[in-house]
Amino acid sequence: MGLPQVLEVNVNPDLSKLALCGHSRGGKAAFALALGHAPTSVKFSAILGIDPVDEPSRPEPKILTFVPRSFNLEIPVGIIGTGLGNKSKNIIIPPVSPNGINHAEFFSESKPPCCYFLAKEYGHCDMLDESKFNLASWVSTSGEGSKEGMRRGVGGIVVAFLNAYLGDESGDLKAILEKPSTAPILLDPVIFVEK
Repeated sequence: MGLPQVLEVNVNPDLSKLALCGHSRGGKAAFALALGHAPTSVKFSAILGIDPVDEPSRPEPKILTFVPRSFNLEIPVGIIGTGLGNKSKNIIIPPVSPNGINHAEFFSESKPPCCYFLAKEYGHCDMLDESKFNLASWVSTSGEGSKEGMRRGVGGIVVAFLNAYLGDESGDLKAILEKPSTAPILLDPVIFVEK
């Protein structure tokens, strides 16, 4: 791995605690890697999908099976979905995260332990920084709320999830699961399925 060449001098990675994370079709790619669709010698400890979506035409590799709890993963899974990603921007452009192949199906197919957070009032690209969001806003329905709040909400969930499953510090994740209103965005529903 070329990781040591890009890290600061006194930073040593702990590859026994390695997580995958991806947004949109990058979420699909993260699941593809975790599910073994590409050879790797690395073992993953957790996976996060940020509004993951499969391709409508379903090019290889096939990830979704449409069978609940069918992902052959023995690692914790976190899914953050958006409530507006399944909405069409206009009559010409279809939804970027259509029902049936979006975050809800990825969660349905995940085995415990798995967490699901739906950012109800936000769209598929609302967590992107402004330079990326402006381009994405041409094809993606967006919520009215603060994009900064969405970035903070998604970032907070990611950090809390990783701290819980890689750092043995579950307090923040428990707080979000037990009282979703602590997040700077509306999370509804929030679901946790234990082993």
